Amino acid sequence: MPLRRDAQRNRERIVQAAGEVFATRGFAATLDDVAHHAGVGVGTVYRRFPTKEELIEAVFTDRLEDLVTLAEESLAAESAWDGLTGFLRTSARWHAADRGLRDAALSMDEQHFKQAGEQIVPLLEQLMERAHAEGTLRPDAGFRDFPIIMAMVTEMAQHSAECRPGLYERYLELVIDGLRARPDNGPLGAAPTETDVRAVMRDCVPPLKPVRPARS
Repeated sequence: MPLRRDAQRNRERIVQAAGEVFATRGFAATLDDVAHHAGVGVGTVYRRFPTKEELIEAVFTDRLEDLVTLAEESLAAESAWDGLTGFLRTSARWHAADRGLRDAALSMDEQHFKQAGEQIVPLLEQLMERAHAEGTLRPDAGFRDFPIIMAMVTEMAQHSAECRPGLYERYLELVIDGLRARPDNGPLGAAPTETDVRAVMRDCVPPLKPVRPARS
């Protein structure tokens, strides 16, 4: 059953406000923060979105699809290296401008964003395989390095946003330079496991639900 016109306007207002709040505060923002920014009562927010997960999904599903499209375009690039580094630079720029998108992108193995993750992972794996085959990406760099690199760079972007916006780009270029295959590449050590990556992502993104303290 479609929403009444005033209810639909309220929903759109809440989603727009949530996008703006999450862009600056990421998933640490609360539904109270969204309600205040939207100029509505928190009860109105809860009626439209009973959980923060539902609101986050409404805000970021389309934006994650933009990342999928970017990955498709990057895979289609004539040079896999250009496609890979172009994806890194563009996605880092998007994440630096929108902390909520950054948190969503680092949560793509979670249930509410699983579909986007299932779309984007094979594309990036193919892109890295192509870069390995053309000899431009160092052979010991793997797909599981990718989310950790993005977490590092975008964390830097958040901490330097006020004092020097764009400083993160310097460190992204250092990382990209380190990804390039060269005869004198030094050893990287053991690659991260899937468990390692999940642990890092959990620590980088605020939990959607409050963590209850353990009973003594």
